[in-house]
Amino acid sequence: MTYIQKGSRSFRKTSLAMFAGGFSTFALLYCMQPLMPEFSKDFGISPATASLSLSISTIAMAVTMLFVGILSDQKGRKIIMCCSLVGASAVGLLLTLSSGFLTLLILRMIQGMILAGLPAIAMTYLSEEINPAHLGYAMGLYISGNSIGGMGGRILTSTLTDLANWRTALGILALLSIVSSVLFWQWLPASRNFKRRKVRFSDTIRTLFVPCKDPALLCLYGLGFVFMGSFVTLFNYIGYRLSAPPYLLGSGLIGWIFVVYIMGTVSSTWMGRQSDRYGRYAVMGVAIGILLLGALLTLTGSLWVMIIGIALFTFGFFGGHSIASSWVGLLALEHRAQSSALYLFFYYTGSSISGTLGGIFYASFGWNGVILMITGYMTVALILNVVLKRRGASRNTTGKRPDATRTI
Repeated sequence: MTYIQKGSRSFRKTSLAMFAGGFSTFALLYCMQPLMPEFSKDFGISPATASLSLSISTIAMAVTMLFVGILSDQKGRKIIMCCSLVGASAVGLLLTLSSGFLTLLILRMIQGMILAGLPAIAMTYLSEEINPAHLGYAMGLYISGNSIGGMGGRILTSTLTDLANWRTALGILALLSIVSSVLFWQWLPASRNFKRRKVRFSDTIRTLFVPCKDPALLCLYGLGFVFMGSFVTLFNYIGYRLSAPPYLLGSGLIGWIFVVYIMGTVSSTWMGRQSDRYGRYAVMGVAIGILLLGALLTLTGSLWVMIIGIALFTFGFFGGHSIASSWVGLLALEHRAQSSALYLFFYYTGSSISGTLGGIFYASFGWNGVILMITGYMTVALILNVVLKRRGASRNTTGKRPDATRTI
């Protein structure tokens, strides 16, 4: 096989293309989060209903990601990723013309399905084309594009909404995404190691069920669900709290709170290193504790203490998510691709279900209800972590199970 080598022109172009693609994908996906209070005002809907603008996209993407790999095996990696970016950007432009909230939701569902094309295939493309010795570096650039895109999309739309309105904000973001799509197409080298193959749909369904027979993997899927569910719930409704008395912050200022995403870059790397040193069970427990402490600090009346709490919450989330996602790769000795796909499925399903469920808690009990729900989720996370320890999964740091003959 002919691999792309670090330091080469192809490597730089590939890294830039993946950064641009990741940025565009997650900017489009999460741009709705700071706009939810605006939707409540414009369409006269509750916070829980407004949260569907994000939830319907993430669940559509989660389901589609399980199967889009089949299409890429038949048609090729680059063409599917490019179509995903262009198609999602085009739908982003159509969103600005939404006459009602139902129309917006239908378009967001379509956009979520189309967006699945890049995250479901990007890592496979990099694994096939990049020299394995330099894969970690290339993957890191792609993931950094994801996180910066998620942060940038939120900040951009909230700031532009303050200056104009949410339709203008979404239109400008869509135009920027089209530019990113063109750059992605120009920069990303054509696949050299891809081999076209036919995969039957029935085979894909059957292999997806195999990891679900493993209790340890199910625990990790549960962790992904409650982590992402807690994270999206807090950020879905913090805007409602900060835009109300006594804070009365505008959309632009609320959007800048998402700068705390930078904590995720530090947390995922640092906690991953600590989990290798002290064990995944112990460090996972610390991550859960930090996330819960941060959530509880947002109950205070002080804006600055709330911001510190949100930063701690974000630190704990990214740390826990990074440990859980890497843990899946260590425990899944077979069907690793399917195991990882299922983790992402539960992860984004947690976002969809919990993001809207949190709105019910918010409507019924205010901000205390949101934190009550997150506390319940973290209690479940602690239980799942204990189950993993008792089954011996926490001792696994080499990719080999303590007892390879037994299904954990």
